[in-house]
Amino acid sequence: MTQQGVRWSADQVLALAPDASSRKAGSKLGTAGPWSGAGSRAEGTVWGLCKGSGSKPYQTVVDLADAAGPAYKCSCPSRKFPCKHALGLLLLWASGDDAVPAVAEPPDWAEEWLAGRRERAEGKRPEGGGGPASASADPEAARRRAERRAERVTAGATELEQRLADLLRGGLASAEQAAYGLWEETAARMVDAQAPGLASRVRELGAIPASGPGWPARLLEECALLHLLDQGWLRREGLPDSLAATVRSRLGLPASADGPPVRDRWLVLAQYDTADPKLTTRRIWLHGTESGETRLLLSYGAAGRAPELSLPVGLALDADLSVFPGSGQPRAALGEQHAPPLPAETRPPGVTTAEAAARYGEALREDPWLDSVPVTLEAVVPQPGEQPDSWQLADATADSALPLTPSARSRPGLWRLVALSGGAPVRVFGECGHRGFTPLTAWPRAAGTPISLT
Repeated sequence: MTQQGVRWSADQVLALAPDASSRKAGSKLGTAGPWSGAGSRAEGTVWGLCKGSGSKPYQTVVDLADAAGPAYKCSCPSRKFPCKHALGLLLLWASGDDAVPAVAEPPDWAEEWLAGRRERAEGKRPEGGGGPASASADPEAARRRAERRAERVTAGATELEQRLADLLRGGLASAEQAAYGLWEETAARMVDAQAPGLASRVRELGAIPASGPGWPARLLEECALLHLLDQGWLRREGLPDSLAATVRSRLGLPASADGPPVRDRWLVLAQYDTADPKLTTRRIWLHGTESGETRLLLSYGAAGRAPELSLPVGLALDADLSVFPGSGQPRAALGEQHAPPLPAETRPPGVTTAEAAARYGEALREDPWLDSVPVTLEAVVPQPGEQPDSWQLADATADSALPLTPSARSRPGLWRLVALSGGAPVRVFGECGHRGFTPLTAWPRAAGTPISLT
C-alpha cells in the first residue's frame, strides 16, 4: 500500500465506505474526470482536487499510514467518514500509477493537515514512562471504586438468581405470558448493578419465547448459562485466575490488555459492524502468520457513525497486539505499528469442518459462554442443506459438513460465496458456534484478493 507501486484493490477501498449510498457515490468519483492535481507519496498519503457544484474544487487528502487505519480530510460539508470524495480519490489511486502519480511534495493545504497529524501523534507518545496522568493516579481510590462496583454486581447477581428460581418454580410457560416487559425490567436492574454483560444476556431471554418452535428448550439452556455466570461471579474466589478473568469479562467489567505485546505480521481476515440504537460495534479479525494466533480487535462508534478503526480485508499489518485477560480470550488491543499496512500475499491455513467443530468444543471448556470461535475452513463447497431453505458448507475431503447460521443464510454474501465457488472447493474464514457457521471471507481458488462476505 505504501511502497512505491503497491496499491489497494477496489474492494479494499470500498470496504471503508460507511454505508451503501457512500459506496455508490464514491464509485462514480473513482475516475479521472472530476479530479485535478492528484498525487501520492510512497509512505502512504494521497491527495487531489475534486470538482463539485461550487466554484472551488473540494480539497481531499487521505493518510493511509496511520496505525489506527486511514484518516481523511475533505473540504466538503459531508459528515460521513470517509466521504464520497475520499472514496473516489482512493479508487482512482487504486487504479494505477498513471491515475495518481507519485509526487515528491504535496500541496500546501495537504501538507498543513499532514504536518498537524504528525505533531499530534508525537505529542501522544509517552516519554520516560511517567506523565501527569500516571503521577496523579490514586491506586487506593481505584481499589475502593472497584470494591464498590463488586458489591453492586454481587447484589445484582443475587437478585438475578432469585428471579431465575422464580421462573423455574412457576414454569417456563410463564415467560411466554409475561412477554418482554419482565425481562426488560430485570435487565434495567442489572444495568443499575453495573453488570452490562448480565443485562445483555437477560434481554436476549426476552426474545426467546417468540423465536419459534422449540423455544422452551432454548430458554432453559440460556437460563442455565446465565445461572452458571451468576455462580461464577458469586464463587469467583475459588476459580482459577484465567477463568475468573473470563467471568469478569462476560459480566462486562472493565479490563485492560495487559498481556505482553506480540509482534507479528497480522493478516486482516474480516471486518464487519453490528449496531444497536446507541452503539455501532466493529469487529476486525486478524491472523498472525508467525504465531498462528487469531485475534479480535473491537472499535466503537456512536449510533449512526462508523467506528474510527478501519482495516479492510486483505491487508497485512506488521504490528504489536496485546491480549485481554481471560481463558482463551481472542480479544486484543492494537499497539505499535512498525510499518504501514500492505496487501497480504499469503492466506491463513485451514482445517476440516470436523476439526472446526472440535475446536469450538475445546474452547467451551475454557469459556462456557462462548458463542463461536474463529475458524478458516480449508476446502468446502456451499450447497443446500437437508432442511428447506437451509445451507451448509460440505467438506471436500471428508464426509462432514457445517450448517450455516440463519443470519448467514439471509445475507447477500451467501450468493457471492456460491458464485465464487461455482461448485468447486474454496477456502472460507468465519465464526463456528452452536448455531452453525457464519462465513465472513472467502478466497478464490486461483491467486487473488479475498472476497468479503459481510
